[in-house]
Amino acid sequence: MWLEIQIFGFRALWSPYFLSFVIVLGIAYYLMTGPFRHKFGGKSEPAPSGKQRVLFYIGLLLLYIAKGSPIDLLSHIMLTAHMIQMVILFLIFPIFIIKGLPKWMWRKIVYAPVFKSIIRVLTKPIVALVSFNVLFSLYHMPVIFDYSKSSQFAHTSTILILLFFAFIMWWPIITPLEEFDTLAPLLKMGYLVASAAIITVACALIIFASTPVFNAYSSEGSWIQAMSLCVPNDVLDGLAVSISGPEMFSPLSVLEDQQLGGIIMKIMQEIVYIVMLARIFFSWFTRESLTVDPLPTTEIQE
Repeated sequence: MWLEIQIFGFRALWSPYFLSFVIVLGIAYYLMTGPFRHKFGGKSEPAPSGKQRVLFYIGLLLLYIAKGSPIDLLSHIMLTAHMIQMVILFLIFPIFIIKGLPKWMWRKIVYAPVFKSIIRVLTKPIVALVSFNVLFSLYHMPVIFDYSKSSQFAHTSTILILLFFAFIMWWPIITPLEEFDTLAPLLKMGYLVASAAIITVACALIIFASTPVFNAYSSEGSWIQAMSLCVPNDVLDGLAVSISGPEMFSPLSVLEDQQLGGIIMKIMQEIVYIVMLARIFFSWFTRESLTVDPLPTTEIQE
């Protein structure tokens, strides 16, 4: 497959402009949290720890892998790659960014006059849980999914909205701000279980469909239009006559790819949630064990 997709060229495969954007984000983070943090309200605040910096830069690497590497090109060819992209972008990337930004920067963001009231409402656990999972499920309804692939504006807008609500979804679980950390550990675990259950519905509809449901992967005209989102027009125009559809680049039929994509989405989502559940449980267990009175170390005198 790798040899086949190289016909789309370096720009489509590695997105150098997006890479430049990610590098700029990394430089901005370094400057705003380091030498120039006094200009952004962090003068009296400590610089991010080494762990925070590593987490943030891993987050940026994940962002590039999801939207700048060949995974992005493949996501327009195979639903399997699309689902891998969705997991990285919405279920893994936000964790690293939330953990990587220092508290003072998050307070600047969530208490900004424009966002303060909105963030307070959206980050309420029930609202956060339902909003992302429902929007994610709606996004994978065929009519909405195919529309999102119809133009750059529709595609970018859809991804940004989902990404915003992905951060909202994770916020009640891993918020670095104490005033937002209102869920007990047991409720956090229940929150993740409920989130997994809601996503299962969308995955099941894709896995058990008896026919291809997305025109973006099964209709030649729709597929070419979707490919234009990541392949430069001059390259795509030169290839339009010689390529007929995604089956040219995939070892799977459209239906098999669709079923595999739904399965991979569910498995990867479960892995991410199990890791987070384990972290919450063991953190809770350790904290509880420290509050237990130790056994007496001296013998009782008769």
